[in-house]
Amino acid sequence: MKDNKKLTENDVTPETIFNMQRREVLKKLGLSAAALSIPGLAQADILSWFKGNDRPAAPAGRALQFSEPAQYQAKLTLTPADKVSGYNNFYEFGLDKADPAANAGSLKTSPWQVEIGGEVAKPITLDMDDIFKRFAMEQRIYRMRCVEAWSMVIPWVGFELSKLLNLAEPTSHARFVAFQTVYAPDQMPGQKDRFIGGGLNYPYVEGLRLDEAMHPLTLISTGVYGKALPPQNGAPLRLTVPWKYGFKGIKSIVKITLTRDQPPTTWNQGAPDEYGFYANVNPHVDHPRWSQATERFIGSGGLLNVQRQPTLLFNGYAEQVASLYHGLDLRENF
Repeated sequence: MKDNKKLTENDVTPETIFNMQRREVLKKLGLSAAALSIPGLAQADILSWFKGNDRPAAPAGRALQFSEPAQYQAKLTLTPADKVSGYNNFYEFGLDKADPAANAGSLKTSPWQVEIGGEVAKPITLDMDDIFKRFAMEQRIYRMRCVEAWSMVIPWVGFELSKLLNLAEPTSHARFVAFQTVYAPDQMPGQKDRFIGGGLNYPYVEGLRLDEAMHPLTLISTGVYGKALPPQNGAPLRLTVPWKYGFKGIKSIVKITLTRDQPPTTWNQGAPDEYGFYANVNPHVDHPRWSQATERFIGSGGLLNVQRQPTLLFNGYAEQVASLYHGLDLRENF
């Protein structure tokens, strides 16, 4: 059943949560909201730092060649391309949902290399030409669920992460996979300034258990809507794990390391009581500050005209992935 009540601005979870997060950033940096009215800071126009007016526009993605395996062409209503590229979180480019699209044009995505190492028999470094030569691209239509209780349906283009990891031949000691985003403060204003970047420690890091990483649903995405990823969506390589909250989908990856021990992850380090290592979508485990029982699907209407719908366990992929967590307490291991 969908809740068809008329939504107001106060019902739109993403903006509410953004405002709460911005207040938390100010507190962490020792600033109060009143600080914005101090003459010196007002002259600097702190809030204009989020607007990206002095940054180049993000380049248009080139068309990609890919197959469309029938089992991954879900009959779901797609989120329009302009919302996928224009409404997202990428704190390296600012805290507002529109900041990545405004600011990410400064990210240089060519040339680009990704290093795969750690507990592997054959460490390897690949550039993007290598990746497109070695791996056939597929379009997969996946649900995407943000921890902030909004969701999209997105046609990603990419290839299974397992194929990349198998190329490096994981050893018997490998139990986890760690990921790292590029560190480029001169290109990413949020890495250069803690106010813009949400007070997080950079570079952004994430991790999966090895069996999660090797699951056939887990993708390295190179494109969206048939074209190469735009910078604001994590060009040129991002992780896509459709049964987990969106913050697990680390963007602009330059390093993948197989490890014996569970690796640190950025949000878990910053707020371990709010953002667990597993981050599986679960309507029965609320965020400490809001319910996860329902979500607002962002479709073709305006952001105030969205559909509220029930959150699905594992984001609707329980049949494929629930066995990975047999015997694991999903409340304790959230």
